[in-house]
Amino acid sequence: MATPPRTLVPPAVTEFLGSARFTSTLALLAVVVGFSTHAIRALIGWPGLIGALGVLVVLAALSFAAQWRLIEWHGLLPVSALLFVGWCALSLLWSQYQWATLAGVIYQLIFAFLAVYIALVRDAIQIVRVVGDALRFLLTLSLSLEVLSGLLLDAPIKFLGIQGNIALGGPIQGLFGTRNQLSIVALIAFVTFLVELRTRSVRPPIAAYSITLAVLCILLAHSPVIAAVSVVVGLATLALYLLRKVPANQRPYFQWGLAIFTVAVLVTAYIYRTRVIDLLNARADFQVRYQLWIQIWELIPVQQTVGWGWVGSWPTDLYPFTAIQDATGVYHADGLNAYLDVYLQVGVIGLLLFVALIALAFSRSWLLASNRRSVVYAWAPLVLVALLVTSVFESSILVEAGWMLLVICTVKASQGMSWRLRLPHRDAS
Repeated sequence: MATPPRTLVPPAVTEFLGSARFTSTLALLAVVVGFSTHAIRALIGWPGLIGALGVLVVLAALSFAAQWRLIEWHGLLPVSALLFVGWCALSLLWSQYQWATLAGVIYQLIFAFLAVYIALVRDAIQIVRVVGDALRFLLTLSLSLEVLSGLLLDAPIKFLGIQGNIALGGPIQGLFGTRNQLSIVALIAFVTFLVELRTRSVRPPIAAYSITLAVLCILLAHSPVIAAVSVVVGLATLALYLLRKVPANQRPYFQWGLAIFTVAVLVTAYIYRTRVIDLLNARADFQVRYQLWIQIWELIPVQQTVGWGWVGSWPTDLYPFTAIQDATGVYHADGLNAYLDVYLQVGVIGLLLFVALIALAFSRSWLLASNRRSVVYAWAPLVLVALLVTSVFESSILVEAGWMLLVICTVKASQGMSWRLRLPHRDAS
């Protein structure tokens, strides 16, 4: 008589790895690490960060394995994201710096894998709670360190990049290295905290504290970038609120009208961009970006179709990034524009794939937020608005926490509106 096969992993371990508490804790740790990469590198260097990410990936893989039959995979991994990541990986074949490209692709895949894990094992409200808890902790710690540096010690915390300017009213940097990055994180946190409040997923005192914390960080950061982004996010929030009030049979007409109006506003803003820059008091900041963009634009035609090769964040010692640094006289960790950055690294093909990725993610999440009753669906499109508008001035959407959020929003939108959900498929059992 044949004996039943033995399982390599004890059932108790499998049950633990697939439990709600384990997946919730692991998702929270992944988001915290994703937003804390600058601080982690400052504390324990790149080896420490890679080690932390490696542990998270292994735990996520084990948790995936424990829940494999419970996850509905059919149609959930969006083709647009797979094509963009695949093209970045394919650039290894023609890259001018193959080892850097290999490292950049692996780094990109690590955050994409963690994002897919979070999106598949957590539902929409749970993701909002995870991001909210992570950003509440990080912004509180950031403000506490700024108070310690600027008021108690009256000295900068140099290894974290904290200058200790809070006594002067800012600008502050927190754990995120620059005032622009702090303000972007604080704006995403503000959107998340508002959704938490509207869905009543946290108690009112915690929601009030969180919203006040995010607003305070935005104001103290003094970022010229975030002023424009905040206005756009505010208008998107108002538009989404009004759309949800429109009867379902009339909503498509209002959607098209809003799309046409948005294009008209973007064209007008581009025509009068000089006045907009002066209005935001951002001319000095824009000049730095403009000089960098000119240098990038001069290098793009050399490898216009396929790009120089994917790296994500710019290395300090490789051409053409050294040439850009020499021409501008300033070291930049990225192109300060995600679209130009993608164009430089993976060419016009990569840019088209990236635009398709963000267009599909945003349109799907916007339609879901417009048509679903729960307010929680508003989180993804509003976060995407913040990321996409910020991408005109920063490249943070391409790496680490920005890339993680983009993939999470993309997968959740695909879960609700992927065309592949209409295809016949077998039962997971």
